[in-house]
Amino acid sequence: MATLVHTLVDHSDDVNYCAFSSSCLATCSLDKTIRVYSLNNFTELPYSPLKGHTYAVHCCCFSASGRVLASCSTDGTTMLWDAGDGQVLAVLAQPSGSPVRVCRFSPDSTYLVSGAADGSLILWNMQSLKLYRSGNVKDGSLVACAFSPNGNFFVTGSSCGDLTIWDDKMRCLCNEKAHDLGVTCCDISSQPISDGEHGFTYFQMASCGQDNQIKLWLILFADFLGVELKYKCTLNGHSAPVLACAFSYDGQMLVSGSVDKCVIIYETTTGNTLHTLSQHTRYVTTCAFAPCSPLLATGSMDKTVNIWHFDLKQPCAANTVENESKVAVEDWSEDDVSAWLCAQDLADFVGLFKRNNIDGKELLNLTKESLANELKI
Repeated sequence: MATLVHTLVDHSDDVNYCAFSSSCLATCSLDKTIRVYSLNNFTELPYSPLKGHTYAVHCCCFSASGRVLASCSTDGTTMLWDAGDGQVLAVLAQPSGSPVRVCRFSPDSTYLVSGAADGSLILWNMQSLKLYRSGNVKDGSLVACAFSPNGNFFVTGSSCGDLTIWDDKMRCLCNEKAHDLGVTCCDISSQPISDGEHGFTYFQMASCGQDNQIKLWLILFADFLGVELKYKCTLNGHSAPVLACAFSYDGQMLVSGSVDKCVIIYETTTGNTLHTLSQHTRYVTTCAFAPCSPLLATGSMDKTVNIWHFDLKQPCAANTVENESKVAVEDWSEDDVSAWLCAQDLADFVGLFKRNNIDGKELLNLTKESLANELKI
């Protein structure tokens, strides 16, 4: 059951994107601003709105710890903000000066990707705040990006319809024509799928486009096969171009927003529609699930952001304590460990723990020495 719990009406123009941290929601708009809200009561933080961009803000995202917020704009820059006080930490200028359409932190926040309208792609080093690698897609604007949960690769989507897989050295691993009229968004589930028979790991990805479709894919990595992008199925719930898609924390649900003004929530395993939400009065441009609470945000060209509360069986901060009493720590999955980290306000370490495949047994075996020497904590 999805229940509308709050509507934010502070932006004066189209809402282009929204993003959650474990404690905040950030929204950005054609009105050149980014606004930040507390998840406790959906009030705007004292330093909000953030004003620094000189043109429309297309995308925003939090680092894994939630301490840094990135935003990118038509003005050709990606700005980094301190999510604690709203101070500007850095202004990263796209070398070409082209409008920046999408930005994404790697899971451990070591890197930030910025993709621009001219197809240029920059991988920024977050420690030095310098350009680390650069690349270009063959055709079209870069409009979508998603990192794998282990941070070893990321996927970009272009207005020409291509999905491209890159490794963390910015080498192109795979390119696939996915949506005839252009990709608009893509997301990778935070829950890898293990193939017990062959020992391979799959990553599930969703992409959506101007062709009214959402496509589900499996990304497969194997030493002797390289990388393979396998088409899984198409979801045809929308009657107009699909502008946004996002997985829930547990990978069990997928949400999408469309020019048809509807938000659809699908069950990932079956492709069945769980909910259709039609409260927005204009195109739905963005949607996002919260990482550690059962909340969904949807933004629209109607200048509003709707916040929904829903029933989701997922490990999250709200129910971790209950889970701890029912499941012995040694039986925790990697996702249970991630949820526990969030609940302890240690979300910074989720990416690191996932990359090292730390489940309950591994967690119990960690020592001060192994934390310091192996995990550098």
